[in-house]
Amino acid sequence: MFCAVNNPFLHIVEPLDPKAPEQRFYNLSKLGDPRYERLPFSIRVLLESAVRNCDEFLVKRTDVESILDWKQTQTKTVEVPFRPARVILQDFTGVPAVVDFAAMRDAVMKLGGDPENINPVCPADLVIDHSIQVDFNRNSNSLLKNQDLEFDRNKERFQFLKWGSKAFRNMRIIPPGSGIVHQVNLEYLARVVFNQDGYYYPDSLVGTDSHTTMIDGLGVLGWGVGGIEAEAVMLGQPISMVLPAVVGYKLFGTPDKFITSTDIVLTVTKHLREVGVVGKFVEFFGPGVAQLSIADRATIANMCPEYGATAAFFPVDDVSIGYLEQTGREAEKLDYILKYLKAVAMFRDYNDVSQDPDFTRVVELDLSTVVPCCSGPKRPQDRIPVSEMKSDFQACLGAKQGFKGFQVNPEHHSAAVPFQYSGTEYSLAHGSVVIAAITSCTNTSNPSVMLGAGLLAKKAIQCGLSVKPYIKTSLSPGSGVVTYYLKESGVMDYLSQLGFEVVGYGCMTCIGNSGPLPEAVTEAITQGDLVAAGVLSGNRNFEGRVHPNTRANYLASPPLVIAYAIAGTVRIDFETEPMAVNADGKEIFLRDIWPTREEIQVVEREFVIPSMFKEVYEKVEKVNERWNSLNAPSDKLYTWDPDSTYIKSPPFFDGLTRELQPPKAIQDAYVLLNFGDSVTTDHISPAGNIARNSPAAHYLTNRGLNPRDFNSYGSRRGNDAVMARGTFANIRLFNKFLNKQAPRTLHHPTEETLDVFDAAERYQQAGQPLVILAGKEYGSGSSRDWAAKGPFLLGIKAVLAESYERIHRSNLVGMGVIPLEYLPGDTADSLGLSGRERFTVLVPEQLEPRMTVDVQLDTGKTFQVRMRFDTDVELTYFRHGGILNYMIRKMSEK
Repeated sequence: MFCAVNNPFLHIVEPLDPKAPEQRFYNLSKLGDPRYERLPFSIRVLLESAVRNCDEFLVKRTDVESILDWKQTQTKTVEVPFRPARVILQDFTGVPAVVDFAAMRDAVMKLGGDPENINPVCPADLVIDHSIQVDFNRNSNSLLKNQDLEFDRNKERFQFLKWGSKAFRNMRIIPPGSGIVHQVNLEYLARVVFNQDGYYYPDSLVGTDSHTTMIDGLGVLGWGVGGIEAEAVMLGQPISMVLPAVVGYKLFGTPDKFITSTDIVLTVTKHLREVGVVGKFVEFFGPGVAQLSIADRATIANMCPEYGATAAFFPVDDVSIGYLEQTGREAEKLDYILKYLKAVAMFRDYNDVSQDPDFTRVVELDLSTVVPCCSGPKRPQDRIPVSEMKSDFQACLGAKQGFKGFQVNPEHHSAAVPFQYSGTEYSLAHGSVVIAAITSCTNTSNPSVMLGAGLLAKKAIQCGLSVKPYIKTSLSPGSGVVTYYLKESGVMDYLSQLGFEVVGYGCMTCIGNSGPLPEAVTEAITQGDLVAAGVLSGNRNFEGRVHPNTRANYLASPPLVIAYAIAGTVRIDFETEPMAVNADGKEIFLRDIWPTREEIQVVEREFVIPSMFKEVYEKVEKVNERWNSLNAPSDKLYTWDPDSTYIKSPPFFDGLTRELQPPKAIQDAYVLLNFGDSVTTDHISPAGNIARNSPAAHYLTNRGLNPRDFNSYGSRRGNDAVMARGTFANIRLFNKFLNKQAPRTLHHPTEETLDVFDAAERYQQAGQPLVILAGKEYGSGSSRDWAAKGPFLLGIKAVLAESYERIHRSNLVGMGVIPLEYLPGDTADSLGLSGRERFTVLVPEQLEPRMTVDVQLDTGKTFQVRMRFDTDVELTYFRHGGILNYMIRKMSEK
């Protein structure tokens, strides 16, 4: 917690309760400024942080004035600092953060500083949730088997994290098996209002996962940042951000009784993508919000990265307080939360239009217009009404290769491949469902859709329906509470009978931890070159993410996941075709077994109760016996094991000097990769399985590992040698140099086609710098720090794109990679760039935010681009060679 001693706003500090004068708060209502109550509620949180932390150095009185004057300044690219109350990490991004901290301690010591200066100042929680995979399913022992395998694979990583929890102050580790980071955050970690060091103040956070925004559904302002930026916040640095525009999203009307929160969120996602909210806050208001549960709101907020906003905020109201009570928060906490938020005008009544603040723009959604839908087959924003799924998939089959096309020849559309599985013959065709996963993030925070899935499963079993045994079904709840209420309500048995056994608590299928498909299924897909389908209740369905053999992947509500699993195909019109025929020959339609909202609410009111949450979370940090028994060193400096293939000291700080080196021009750089639009961090960053013929596999094989021990890229994020080799290793990478999907590129000096890492290594050995060309939305998707670290290690000095995703651009800056942007109207095509040119980028000594610079080509052509250093702070980081270098120099000062 930061509270400046010489704060010019100390005169507005007062006790919240006169009976407890030692517990105080900054009463923003006492600023006496009429602009305050016209501010969006999300901006009020930024204002409170600036007021409380104002020290006239890192946070200045002029910053407070800029935020108060938001209505004017939000159109002028004004930079303000923000100090979140806490940081949240998950293990995929948390391990490299702890690795960096350990390496930074070594570097500080080499520069003559005190290594223990590298220590979290801002509270940090790390939830281990991304390591578990669906190796076993359809078995009552699947959960235990998957968890045991998770520990066997990741013991070394877990020991390292346990060392970190001992070596660093102010860092809490939530052990594996506890749940998904966002749901644990919602149900357990969220404070809503902090009560610390004698002050009350709003809970706020940044997290190393783009879906950190899920917490905004509870009225806690938070968003995803790269691991690099999060580390700086943990070390006491404010986030420098451009004061955002705030789009007001008005909800009204009543949803149909058959509509789920998933249908609402996919509708909102598509709508806001069309509106254009990249880099903006979205704040929800209107009478329709009051009809949504916190779980509904959290589902909408979770998908924020898919519509491109920075945050999707639902201010706290009575429903929020009711949720805190339901999830077992103490009465004393509820009391001061309510008192504080009302005192500072941050408590919302969605039916009171007089509380509606000013917004940059207002858009609306009538909830009564929402229809059942899915999204896919390759992007979350590509919403499809369920009634059009069959025709849409058929159109995608023949359409040109792209976001909505697979380019399958018309004569092959009806292809079918027979295969044997467990002694029975089956057949696969285009659109056959081979993965059906109720996953842990977007939807399993929501009892209504989880119980809805359970009730649908119950009715399906009673009608004599089943799921074909070769379909990989799974249920990975977001927390133990989900399993608790599914069992207590009696629906878990029916889910199990359909193959939806609990397989683990963590981020599984959606992140690519879907595990292997049956070999016979894989062979049939390959033999027929089939567009097989995965259906999952997650939030991401980018190409190559879920599983290499599912080219079409659809996001759907948990009940629809089960429905498509029973049908066995996405080429079905549920309105006109039966989903299955039972043993009696009776056709069963989806409408026959679909539960209504009223049916679900009756069960939810009876079985989702506070005692469940208390029982699960009272023991969350102690319940994992294997975690408890792990031995980890307690030294303040980490002893690196040179034989480890999981944890390795990174080379980021090699040769770092105390003195700053002036920035250099990029001279005669080759283009390593030439991209079009929407290259995601899934394409850039190592994720999912390690292919047996990849550079990373060759590295591990040379270290004596067998393929069965490769584990996933995510589990090896603490080893830069693996991660550099896995950068741009996605099989769906489309590089214009090759004009096809492949994790390969052209080495220009020799005209050889090589794996991306091998080509980059050859350039580096020759001392030749590299750049990347890209189109719009470069770096969209998850907030992966390795999407910036990997390119840095490959020798990439700059990226030239038409536009960037916010977090990824920030991460590039954090690693000292220059984000360049074409000027308006310019593109690679309009400038006639083939990517075979050599690029020289002139970097002036006197840098300014968003300045234009010259690019010279070896062809003699010159054009201008914008340097996307958006703030003075970002320029400072760049001059130091990256944010971590800056922090090391700062922490080494005597």
